[in-house]
Amino acid sequence: MQKTSLNTLVKVLRICIITFILAIASLILFSFTVDKINEEFLKQLGISKTDADKKITNSILGGYLDAYGAKNATHIIVGNRTAVTKELLAYTKQYVQTEAFKKEYAVLKENNKPVENKVQTPEEMRNSTIDIYKKSIAETEANLKKADATLKPIFENVLIESKKQLKEAEDPNNKNFINYKKNYEQLVKSNQQTSAQRLQEWEKTYPSNHMLFVKQRLVQFLDETKDIDFDAELILKNGKKIFINPVYERNKGSHWKMAFRAGKEVIEPARTFVTEWLKEIN
Repeated sequence: MQKTSLNTLVKVLRICIITFILAIASLILFSFTVDKINEEFLKQLGISKTDADKKITNSILGGYLDAYGAKNATHIIVGNRTAVTKELLAYTKQYVQTEAFKKEYAVLKENNKPVENKVQTPEEMRNSTIDIYKKSIAETEANLKKADATLKPIFENVLIESKKQLKEAEDPNNKNFINYKKNYEQLVKSNQQTSAQRLQEWEKTYPSNHMLFVKQRLVQFLDETKDIDFDAELILKNGKKIFINPVYERNKGSHWKMAFRAGKEVIEPARTFVTEWLKEIN
């Protein structure tokens, strides 16, 4: 019974964190203050404030689940999943407004900023090509000196070919370099357009206002938890519970199934909170 209850909480916490519904509860839902939530609720859950903040940050910014470590879960989960969810919502709503979270988001945003690829000038392109062939020749000559009789012919052929390519690269009438020079301005223009588009996509994915990033997660939650059939029946097959309805089993994603297992007591009030809070985020 204890193991089952713990597993149930883990599923609930997964749903809460991965969908980031934790960020949307209003404090007026509860009869105690945020400080009391911090001190009492986290203590009941068996997790420190530092660990709780880290798990929220990892889940929201990193996009992966980090919901384990609630050692006292069994004492607060049985028959009270809605209350647990609401308390987690309240705590996370507070945390995502802190400077610590904003700083973590700023680092994430900067680390994902696209770097513009530099287009080589015709002269740079020519010189780098020549340098590559010169380096190849030097390495091949060094290997040739150390090679045994069976390998020497191979290195000799490579050396001949490399010297031929170097001579072509040094030719001022090399057609490849001439064509590159003709197309250089267009390459620069195309590269600038591509870089501008990547920056635009970056700004869309990582808005300056960190709450718009959270908003994207909340919208994702609503999309992934809509039309859940909480009355769907399960059967035990090969030690694993699966949906009797083959459409649910085959076509529904892992988040939809996770929300189903969290239950109506968690998902329905969470969806209500998300819908209302989205109206406040601009």
